[in-house]
Amino acid sequence: MTRRTRIRAGLAVALALYVSLFAGPGGASVAAAPSYALIQGSGSSWAANAVNQWVADGDAKGLKVVYTANGAAQGRKDYANKSTDFGVTDSPYRGKDPTTGATDSPLGRSFAYLPIVSGGTSFPYHVEVGGQMVRNLRLSGDTIAKIFTNQIDNWNDAAITKDNNGRALPSIPIIPVVRADGAGITNQFTTWMVSQHASLWKDCNGGKLAPTDYFPVNCGQTRGQQKAQAGSDGVMNYVKSKGANGAIAMEEYSYPLMANFPVAKVLNKAGYYTLPTQYNVAVALTAAEINNNPKDPEYLTQKLDRVYVNADKRTYPLSSYVYAIIPTAANDSRMTTAKRQTIVDFLKQSICEGQSEIGPIGYSPLPINLVQAGFTQVNKLKLADQKVQFDASIITNVKNCHNPTFVAGKPHENHLAKVAPFPAECDRPGKGPCAETVGSYNENPDEDGDVPADAGNGGGGGGGGNGGGTATPTAGATASPGATPTATGGGAAPAATDTDGDGLPDAPQAGTDPAAGEGGVDGATAGTAAVVATTLDADAAGSGAVLKVLVVGLFLGALVVPVTVGQVFARRRGRR
Repeated sequence: MTRRTRIRAGLAVALALYVSLFAGPGGASVAAAPSYALIQGSGSSWAANAVNQWVADGDAKGLKVVYTANGAAQGRKDYANKSTDFGVTDSPYRGKDPTTGATDSPLGRSFAYLPIVSGGTSFPYHVEVGGQMVRNLRLSGDTIAKIFTNQIDNWNDAAITKDNNGRALPSIPIIPVVRADGAGITNQFTTWMVSQHASLWKDCNGGKLAPTDYFPVNCGQTRGQQKAQAGSDGVMNYVKSKGANGAIAMEEYSYPLMANFPVAKVLNKAGYYTLPTQYNVAVALTAAEINNNPKDPEYLTQKLDRVYVNADKRTYPLSSYVYAIIPTAANDSRMTTAKRQTIVDFLKQSICEGQSEIGPIGYSPLPINLVQAGFTQVNKLKLADQKVQFDASIITNVKNCHNPTFVAGKPHENHLAKVAPFPAECDRPGKGPCAETVGSYNENPDEDGDVPADAGNGGGGGGGGNGGGTATPTAGATASPGATPTATGGGAAPAATDTDGDGLPDAPQAGTDPAAGEGGVDGATAGTAAVVATTLDADAAGSGAVLKVLVVGLFLGALVVPVTVGQVFARRRGRR
């Protein structure tokens, strides 16, 4: 064999080695990139801010998704009528709406539900006193129920005064703001009413004791100033408007949070007023009852009665999930392989890395059991079309599915629920109210609970980490126009402690972390969990790639260098 032949043979061996190293399991060749097609979905505006975030993420990866937030009821209709490729809904099909009698059926189109995000039904309000916005209002469930059934119609009502530890608001008419269209938020609220305030809801709903997507226009004979607006944006735009002093609405927490608008703290079963942060929602939903029968058409749907009365101090009572509706039949006339592939990869992105983005914008990530069950549903698209690329092993092995609720080493522990901060003592009836800060809620009041010991990190209501926002505490529930101390956030949070040995920061307790408000917890704790998991995988992947390159390089060097050196010396001997 000549030297040139040996070099070529060596290069061929090196190339084969390179392919075997980079090709994947069994040395098989890398699968061709999947083909995508535009998909269209519609439904819940409750979930729209999360879905639109995922749509933007997918667009960068070549996934073309159009989502129309026209309300959960319309989203189910669009899917049933084959006007869309997927839907998003807060409640399953019910045959017909129990209140209006409107048809609520898939009309024979096959489907499966899978949870995609959780969050809290919040109560944004617009109450100004002396030209200043009240930002630390507290309400019990009974008070909220009576406000939206028009039994309480003025902000100076004794029940509201009691909720706020005797601090009375002036006489301002209450304007309850509800959805004019068929909405998931209405279903979430009325499901809670049926469970917890049945008699009030029955009187409001014309004697019918059932949840609905359509809020009754004559609830309580409409003695108050009730207004109905279309869509989540329509509701929030009304509440924010200058002429809406006295308004209170029901809306997913993301909308008021992103508008920097206050929401009422709601009294939970443990006797604490809490906000619908991603942590409090995660804690609450540990008590959710999920339909775990894969043969049931309502597989993975929720029952929330135990959530409403969860006795954990951190619970936000009105917490719930929202679902995607996906097509499962092989003969679905709207489906092609490219469309199914787009749905598969869009949902995989949404319930994996997409979950790490939604806490700061007012939602709460899914726990691992629902992520795995969701992938079981996604796999049905591949079962309908074997040309679809989907590795079903992710159902049991989700280590590369980056989600703040589960972290490396302890995948089945709900990390968000574990690290959720406990409420301050000023959040109890007969104490406080805790003073609120603009853009974030105070977790560190002083001893008497009236003034924050530190304004925290500001940073935008939970999403800012160590952001340099300015926090301005407002003194008192009535926002009296006295002096308001100002504190500017910024700088790094103090070093976190790890007493339980899990390699992650311990849960902050109210009043123990003088530098981190809610924003600090989001940035330093949940962010750390996501970064740790991501870094571990990235390091492993990067090290593997470097090792492969080194192996191939060394092999080539061992083959080529000796031959080349030999040729050089042979030429020199020839010249002699």
